Amino acid sequence: MTAAPAGPNAAADPAAAAPCDPPAAEPSPAQPTAAVREELAHASRSLEQATPAEIIAWAVARHGARLTMATAFGPEGCLIIHWLAAIAPQTFVFNLDTGYQFPETLALRDRLAARYGVEVSLEQPEASVADYEQLHGGPLYRTAPDRCCSDRKLAVIRRVLVGFDAWMSGIRRDQSPDRAAAAIVGWDHKFGVVKVSPLANWTKAMVWDAIVREQVPYNPLHDRGYVSIGCVPCTRAVSAEEDERAGRWSGMAKTECGLHSRG
Repeated sequence: MTAAPAGPNAAADPAAAAPCDPPAAEPSPAQPTAAVREELAHASRSLEQATPAEIIAWAVARHGARLTMATAFGPEGCLIIHWLAAIAPQTFVFNLDTGYQFPETLALRDRLAARYGVEVSLEQPEASVADYEQLHGGPLYRTAPDRCCSDRKLAVIRRVLVGFDAWMSGIRRDQSPDRAAAAIVGWDHKFGVVKVSPLANWTKAMVWDAIVREQVPYNPLHDRGYVSIGCVPCTRAVSAEEDERAGRWSGMAKTECGLHSRG
């Protein structure tokens, strides 16, 4: 494994970095009609007691080729791919490849492809890491992590979702306050599409029980104390007493990259 970039707590002189202009304003996302909102609310209520596989099957039947899935190769995403491979293996699945991911994460992509035949597309920002850091006078994850996530994750998913009506995610309600109110099916106001979360009402224990039972491939970093895995410089291992997402942007007033945050 190559040496990891310096973490978010590494010493850095913000004054030495090039000025960081704010990102250009994004166009307002589409908003649902009252009829669509009611349809989604009814579907979410109806699917509250359904299995994740049943929820995925509903999403495939409802949206067909206009359904996609985003995964960071966490245990939840790997489990959804396990079911998706049996239900609709042709579904377009993508990963937001920031350029800062762990080698173990990228290797897991190949293991999942070998096991399930699902090739996860690595969707990358326009600028390489080298060009991006040169443009901003150094790594923005040290001085402006929200901007880094916006440029290297949010801008990319907006580009991808233009071609789809709905996307699936692996979030769970018990992961964080921002996710506690997640619907099984709902309107994603940030991206202007339907969002389906088949594991919203599952727990961490339920996810790992299924992974072990079904022998689903997972990231070996989980066995080394990494509970929630993102980019190398913004992820650390956690102790058993710490919150599940305590290892993300540790020491910073930041808990989400923005994909699943409210607002």
